[in-house]
Amino acid sequence: MNIYHTVSGLRAEIRARRQRGESVGFVPTMGNLHEGHLQLVRLAKEQCDVVVVSIFVNPLQFGLNEDWEKYPRTFQGDAKKLEAEGCDFLFHPDENEIYPNGMADQTRVVVPTMTDILCGASRPGHFEGVTTVVSKLLHIVQPDTAIFGIKDYQQLAVIRRMVEDLCIPVDIVGAPIARDVDGLALSSRNGYLSKDERPRVKVLYETLCWCREQIAAGEKDFSQLEIEATKALEKSGFRTDYVSIRNAKTLEPAAHDDQQLTILGAMFTKGARLIDNISLALSESPPAEQTEVK
Repeated sequence: MNIYHTVSGLRAEIRARRQRGESVGFVPTMGNLHEGHLQLVRLAKEQCDVVVVSIFVNPLQFGLNEDWEKYPRTFQGDAKKLEAEGCDFLFHPDENEIYPNGMADQTRVVVPTMTDILCGASRPGHFEGVTTVVSKLLHIVQPDTAIFGIKDYQQLAVIRRMVEDLCIPVDIVGAPIARDVDGLALSSRNGYLSKDERPRVKVLYETLCWCREQIAAGEKDFSQLEIEATKALEKSGFRTDYVSIRNAKTLEPAAHDDQQLTILGAMFTKGARLIDNISLALSESPPAEQTEVK
């Protein structure tokens, strides 16, 4: 595995591989890698000849009072994990390499829809930081395919919209959520959980599953389901950020005739903010039988 700290160095190597006719897959990360990240790398290897992984803790997507400074930097361990998975190129730039003119004067990429709701409402400016850095990374690597985890469902939807709007020639692939044995979605922020919290945080996944079961059984009172789900989380001792049932593509509040739904939830522990989601597809209702009038 080759490690690059500069845009020019990485581009030169990718250019050489492209001249051989090889396809390029890309997995952008902020490091502190766990099994969920490694599954993205494996998927990229299945789909492409060359796999590039980036590690960059992007300050532009962290708001005031958020955890940029204490976000775990585990580069040496991450590099060993990636090499064991057969990653070809690891891109590990510093802040000056990504923002050579400083963050204050950095051109921003703004997606005007889907960014001020759900996680965007709790973290103002977060998605502007995400879309700006992802746009830069996609232009640096110029991959055929980029892999993102479905756990960050809103982020995935926003990136897909950005790529569509800006005509960026890349296939965005969503990878399934990697979960622990009790259903908790794997996340770098799980390391912030206390010993007494860890057995209880599975309530987020369990609550979303309950919502899915109710909807699949025919329940259409989405607002009431959201209220009951919030009560379940708070009864377990956690503060709810949101539980929301949405159109899977637009992230608009679910309508009664939507067929593709995603249930998204976020809650606060003492040291972390956890997110999760579950999607479901509803079949079209068959037309009601009509009684023949004689």
